[in-house]
Amino acid sequence: MKKSHRKLLLVNNFRTLPVHVSASGTIQWTHLMCQSATNFTGSGGHSSAGSVRRYAALLCNLTLFLCLAGTLAAQARSAVQPDWRRIGNSSVELALASPASGPVDRVWYSEDGTTLFVRTSTGRLFETSDFENWRPASAVPPESDAQPDGLAEGRVRTSRTNPELMYAFGSQVRRSDDGGVSWTNLTLFEGRSILGAEVRDVAVSPRDPEEVVVAAGTGVWRSLDQGLSWTGLNETLPNLPIRRIASLPRDGNGARLLAGDLGVIEWAPGEKQAWRAVSDLFASQDVSARSTLSRTIGADVTALASAGDFIYAGSADGRLWVSSDRGLTWNSTAPAERGAVEAIYADPKDPRFALAALGPARGAAGPRALRTVNAGQFWDDLTGDLPASGAYGITADRAAGAVYVATTSGLFYTRIDLNAPVPAMPWSAVEGLPSGAAMDVRLDPDGNQLFVAMEGYGVYAALAPHRLSSPRLVNAADFSQRAAAPGSLLSFLGGRVKAARSGDLNVPVLAASDSESQIQVPFAAPAGPLSLSLDTASGDVRVAVPLETVSPAIFVDRVGTPLVLNADTGVLLDGMNTARSGARLQILATGLGRVRPEWPAGVPGPLDNPPQVVTPVRAYLDRAPIEVTRSVLAPGYVGLYLIEVRVPAIVNAGSAELYLESENQQSNRVRIWIEP
Repeated sequence: MKKSHRKLLLVNNFRTLPVHVSASGTIQWTHLMCQSATNFTGSGGHSSAGSVRRYAALLCNLTLFLCLAGTLAAQARSAVQPDWRRIGNSSVELALASPASGPVDRVWYSEDGTTLFVRTSTGRLFETSDFENWRPASAVPPESDAQPDGLAEGRVRTSRTNPELMYAFGSQVRRSDDGGVSWTNLTLFEGRSILGAEVRDVAVSPRDPEEVVVAAGTGVWRSLDQGLSWTGLNETLPNLPIRRIASLPRDGNGARLLAGDLGVIEWAPGEKQAWRAVSDLFASQDVSARSTLSRTIGADVTALASAGDFIYAGSADGRLWVSSDRGLTWNSTAPAERGAVEAIYADPKDPRFALAALGPARGAAGPRALRTVNAGQFWDDLTGDLPASGAYGITADRAAGAVYVATTSGLFYTRIDLNAPVPAMPWSAVEGLPSGAAMDVRLDPDGNQLFVAMEGYGVYAALAPHRLSSPRLVNAADFSQRAAAPGSLLSFLGGRVKAARSGDLNVPVLAASDSESQIQVPFAAPAGPLSLSLDTASGDVRVAVPLETVSPAIFVDRVGTPLVLNADTGVLLDGMNTARSGARLQILATGLGRVRPEWPAGVPGPLDNPPQVVTPVRAYLDRAPIEVTRSVLAPGYVGLYLIEVRVPAIVNAGSAELYLESENQQSNRVRIWIEP
């Protein structure tokens, strides 16, 4: 083998792909992959130039998934500096001229007009010189020279280079070209402002009087023609108005945030432009429940959490209440110079255990992280050396003894015995995130993925750092702990696997990094629990995995986008690329069990006549069965199955729930979008 290239099977968090890796580490697609179009896109097994082109399009989509996961080298990080990936951006779609952001209070130019400065409603300062990219700034806003306008708008700012040019601003923006004698409304359309909210400040460029920028409740807007047309400058401005994470990517839904006056916003699977407002039943119920409880107990309830029959509540004055009978009766603690209770985590498996995050205290520093192991009879202070003035979110993996706190100074992490009232342990900063406050933090239900909302910037996700010392074996398709099946792909989260065996069977290790490894269950694995012996970098690990005949799972990325493609074009389906009635779709999955003829584990599926899945596979769209035209090993892939289905000719438009079933075992449920 030449030194310039070495062939391997690169397996990321979602799939296994044959690639070439050059000596410099650059990933190059193999010619073999492109040629596998013969049986991948066509249902009749005939090769064509069109099928190769469609398969090339598929590879482009798969490359996107690889970028999300990162290369093997990028995954080898410190325990407190995960390989973060950003979910979405920091702008919101409000049906305005361009995406918006959160409120901005001040806007001004440098003396020479080459730099624009803004101050957000949270007091953060940013600057730009190219009107596209923003960076943190330290400039002091000048004294406002806006004068009362005598009109309904509120204030007036005059151009320094043209005293006759004036702008009045408030609910609308008006311009006068004659020193205030007459005015033209620049933003009123059909009874509302085209900028979507009140304008709080105006700046006229000292270089060009036709260039004007406004600060509004929806961000920053710029005009190059004295206000006749407007363009937002918000797409890269880190000013997303985050309060907390409403829900994590799951079951076909994207990440959702509670965003102040905007309500709940979502970055849907496949979204590429901006966050969008959505209705969220659970968020509405939380607001209603806090309002009702506030009236019941006579305090401003700021946080709620429930587990079993237990409900925990926290108030703006730092008190904590606990009910063990679903809210019929309540016990409380007295305030102790605490900040507001911002968030509560209750253990769903043991409701007597809970954590509370408290915001900045009034006056002297107070506790920021509290823990109870006896349903609120006592609350232990876990704050210790936590260097932040207040906390906004808290979560834990109790089995691993890991606690994460989102604070005014960023994200922090500690390991502690959570089953006993022991003293607080030292906290470590979780690095690699933008500087600033962390507004919330969540772990997925299995404690594998960590999500944090950073003030202004949005949501970041990574493998939870504590997994590096508490590794876990999960399904590679969706990170669940569902049973395995012959041929399944599994991910070992938290370490490098050098070799693996199950009894006398060799278990192929397809790829490995210091933080994650992928293995494939042998097709010949016997029935019953699968006992695995993993030779890892930290020693021998033995684990028993439930083994079923089949255990289907559809591959999804970590923002919830399923690996479902248009069979004719190879385009990945998402909110921007919809399916049509009657279309053929291809689903990449794992866990569908044995194939005919038999095939060895660790070897890519053949390009011609790929083995057929033995156990019948069914597919459902919005719980109605749809036609399955093919179920085979995916040609050119290791551990992946290709299921081809046909969308009915008559189908409801919009989002639809898709899942697979085999031997009464159901896969995860994913969401696709359909046009009639």
